[in-house]
Amino acid sequence: MGDLFARWQGMVARHSRRAVDAYVRELPDFHLMSTDARSRTGMLDFAFFLRERTVALAAEGRPFGEDDLAVMVAVGRERGAAGVSPVAQRRVLALHTSLTLREVHEAATPVDVTDVMHALRWLPDQGAVAQAAYTQGYLRGQEALRPVVDRVRSLVSLLLAGDAFADDVAAGLAMTRHEHAVVAVVRMPGPAPGPAERADLLTDLLAHHWLPVRWEEPGEFVALVGADDPAAAEERTREVVRDFVDRVDVPCAVGAARGPAGGSAGGSTGAARGSAGALAGGSAGALGGALDEARQVCRVAPLGRRAGEVRYRDDLFAELGAVAVPSVDAWLGETARRLAEGPDLIATLDAFYRNDMHRTRSAAALSVHPRTLDYRLDRVRHLTGLDPASARGVLVLSTTVTRALSGAYS
Repeated sequence: MGDLFARWQGMVARHSRRAVDAYVRELPDFHLMSTDARSRTGMLDFAFFLRERTVALAAEGRPFGEDDLAVMVAVGRERGAAGVSPVAQRRVLALHTSLTLREVHEAATPVDVTDVMHALRWLPDQGAVAQAAYTQGYLRGQEALRPVVDRVRSLVSLLLAGDAFADDVAAGLAMTRHEHAVVAVVRMPGPAPGPAERADLLTDLLAHHWLPVRWEEPGEFVALVGADDPAAAEERTREVVRDFVDRVDVPCAVGAARGPAGGSAGGSTGAARGSAGALAGGSAGALGGALDEARQVCRVAPLGRRAGEVRYRDDLFAELGAVAVPSVDAWLGETARRLAEGPDLIATLDAFYRNDMHRTRSAAALSVHPRTLDYRLDRVRHLTGLDPASARGVLVLSTTVTRALSGAYS
C-alpha cells in the first residue's frame, strides 16, 4: 500500500493520547478510572494497541486475529467488572468510531484516494468485529458485578429508548428478538413492597418468565412482552400479569399498549435462562411511546384482584377521553357520588355491564336474587335519572363505574 498507512502509523501514539483525553473528558466513568495512574496507563496501552493493529491489518487487508480479539474481550471484561455503565460503554464505541475516521482523514493527502478507499472498505466490517468482541467481554464483566435484575432493568431502559446496544445486552442475557410486542404497566396504589421484596419478586418472575421487566417506581411494574404474532403476545402478557398480580396479592390496575412490529419485546415460558426469552431493539423511542400509552391506560383502569385482566386503549377510550376534559370528569365524579348512596350500586353496575346486562348472570355474579338486582337498578334510575340499560345510560354509567373503580373519586 501507499504512503497513507505509513503516515497513519507514525501518528498512532499521538492519536492514542488524544483518544484517551477525549474519553476522560467526555465520559464520567472513564474520568473516574483515569484518576488511578495504573488504569490510565492501561487505557493508553489499549488505545495504542488498537490503533497499531488497525493500521497494520488495514494496510494488508487482513482481519483481526484470534489473539487481537482476545485482547479486546479481556479489556471489555475488565471495564465491565470495573462498573463502566452501559451508557458509557455505548458512547465510548461511538467516540472511537468517530475518532478513527478523523485519524484517516488527518493522515490522508489528495493523492491517497486509493488507500483511503481501501481503508474505508476495511474499517466497517472489522470495526464491527472489534466492537462485538469488546462488548462480549464487557457483558461478561457486568455479569460478575451486577445482579441479573439490574442488568435486565438496564435492558428495559435501552429497549424503551430504541437503543441499538439493546441487541448486545439482550444477547448477553440470552433474550431473543420477537416480531410483536406488548408493553404492560401494573399500578399498585397504597403501600408498595420494599426494595428487597421488589428484587425478590422480580427474581422469581424472571425464573418463570425470562423477559424484560422492572419496577419503574415502588408502585409501578413494567413488562415488555413479545411473541411472533400479536395474539400470542397478548396472551403471554395476560400470563405474566396474572402471575405478577397473584404474587403481590393487592388490588392492581393494568394498562397495556401494543408496540410496533419489528421493534418488539418478547418472552416465552421457561424456567432457565437458555429458554426463548425476550426482545431486542427497535426504532428509536418506539417502545417508549407504547410505555406512555400503557401508563395513560393504566391510570384510568379499574383496580381489582382479577389477575390477568389487561386493558388497552380501545377498552377504555371513553375513560381516557373523560380524563382529558376536566369538566366531564368532574361531572362523572358527581354521578359516582350519587351512586355511592348505595347500596352497592357501583359493584352492581360493574357486574351488570361485565355480564352484558344479562339479568340472571349479573345476579349470580353478585350472589344476590334477580329481584335484588332489579331493586338496585331502579335505585340507580332514581339517583341519576339514567336507565342503566339505555344507550345513554350504558355510556355514562359504565364510564363512571370504571373511573370510580380506578380510585379517581376516592
